[in-house]
Amino acid sequence: MTAITYDMHRRRLWIAGQRCHHGATGALLSGAAVGTLVATRAHLMRLALLAVAGTALMAHDWHDRALWFQPGHQEGRDVF
Repeated sequence: MTAITYDMHRRRLWIAGQRCHHGATGALLSGAAVGTLVATRAHLMRLALLAVAGTALMAHDWHDRALWFQPGHQEGRDVF
């Protein structure tokens, strides 16, 4: 199995066979930014911007949120 697979036609990315949704990426990014803000209060503006960017990614991909963290390749299971 290839570590990273990208389908240019459908614009889909898989890492180690796991489909990467930008909503899931946004959730992880926002969670890490907010967690760091709460823990350290350092770099307030940068972390706030990361949290906003993560929230925007989640909002854009909200329609298929049920698939964000489902394991597996998810071939043919796209929700539009």
